[in-house]
Amino acid sequence: MSVVVTVRIPKRLKKEAKAYGINISKVLREALAEEIQKRKLERINSLQNKAKKILAKIKKEKIIEAVRETRNEH
Repeated sequence: MSVVVTVRIPKRLKKEAKAYGINISKVLREALAEEIQKRKLERINSLQNKAKKILAKIKKEKIIEAVRETRNEH
């Protein structure tokens, strides 16, 4: 399913896009998809940094112990 999104651009840009055979809808879809991907990666990196800070506070021995306990459960 898709939705219609309206964008207002200067006439000059529309004329230039037409002169160069640019498909405005396609360019906007691709730019939006790229921006969404960029934001997702930024969010993942932010969460990863937060996780690193939390995990840095946990002693290595505790992590090893937890992994071993988990293995023994299966």
